[in-house]
Amino acid sequence: MRVLVIATPVPTHFLPLVPLLWALRSAGHEVTVLGQPDVLGAVRACGLTGVGVGESFDVNAMLLRNLPGEQRPLQARPRPAPELLGGYGRLWWAHAAALLDRYTGLAKEYGPELILADPLEYCSLIIGARLGVPVVHHRWTVDAISGPARRFVGADVRESAERLGLPGLPGLPDPTVLLDPCPPTLRIPDGEAGVPIRYVPYSGGAGTPAWVRADPGPGAGRRRVAVSLGNTPALHGERFVRGLLHALAARSDAEILLTLPEPYRSAVGPLPGNVTAVDPLPLHLFLGTCDAMVHHGGAGTAMTATAFGLPQLVLPQLADHFPLADRLAATGAGLSFDTAAQQDDPNVVGLALDELLSDPRHARSARRLAAEMAAMPSPAAVATDLERLVGATTEPREASLQCTSRN
Repeated sequence: MRVLVIATPVPTHFLPLVPLLWALRSAGHEVTVLGQPDVLGAVRACGLTGVGVGESFDVNAMLLRNLPGEQRPLQARPRPAPELLGGYGRLWWAHAAALLDRYTGLAKEYGPELILADPLEYCSLIIGARLGVPVVHHRWTVDAISGPARRFVGADVRESAERLGLPGLPGLPDPTVLLDPCPPTLRIPDGEAGVPIRYVPYSGGAGTPAWVRADPGPGAGRRRVAVSLGNTPALHGERFVRGLLHALAARSDAEILLTLPEPYRSAVGPLPGNVTAVDPLPLHLFLGTCDAMVHHGGAGTAMTATAFGLPQLVLPQLADHFPLADRLAATGAGLSFDTAAQQDDPNVVGLALDELLSDPRHARSARRLAAEMAAMPSPAAVATDLERLVGATTEPREASLQCTSRN
């Protein structure tokens, strides 16, 4: 079976798909990833084959564009109203429309029997309809955006349907299968239904540091709190990060472990004595040594913390961070503050950390979510189901698509 993966140009959109792609490769299927240069490093790092198209997208530059003064995105663009979430589709439809012809040509050469994509990659839906191939979308986490976004761009798609080779197309087709890694309690009530797949933490490879190997884990006379701002420290600014760390460090019996790369670490300046900063490394290597997690609401960070049964303090910044934070708070496994004023208030942040560490109900709720997640079908089981969807396992053969960069 030939599987074509099409990825939006954001590495964190691609990474949640990797365990399923490994399962498909391990079952003997051919997997090729199509995307812009932004994701090709992640593709190579996970051992897969990629085809590059076009120029870099640089999502961080897009998010920082036109910010007034030294404001971070949350200050300039507060949380959108729920009915406006579908508006994110306009950005991703414009992106898809610009690449569709090139992607379609490469897909025709490759001849996929299955197309797999993240839920904002709209080229996948159009190409699947053109080629008569089933399309699988793999959510990252709590998903309040992709369904409304597909509907939001319906009129734009209808206007372009003839040029797309699909006259009469009523809008973006829905994916054939929508995979959902959220444990049942974390999902949005009455949201668009998906097929369950267990979340397997993956954010790249690394050697396990000596301090992780030597750590005795929780209950060893200290409370360790992991702090991760994902791959977006530039979006927060040094002032916010500095204030956050000092607010968390006010709890003197807690060891604060921060993952932050240079040059941001130096820019933050001297750290309190109970704060240790380390270079970013895959969260699954050390979250087993922690008692709680503080983060920005990124999907990979939140889902990995959920897999480890950690209560979470979420300080969402944009887009799907907000509904994810809402659902974690609703389950009892987390606390969240969604305005810049709250996030910048050291009393608010400090009291929230006190509550997470002292109220056992948060830890119990987090462990229940972890147990639900562990009981979901594995990526290997889902890979077998996708074989059945296609109809039969095909004999491997050489594909005509050459795995080189094309502009």
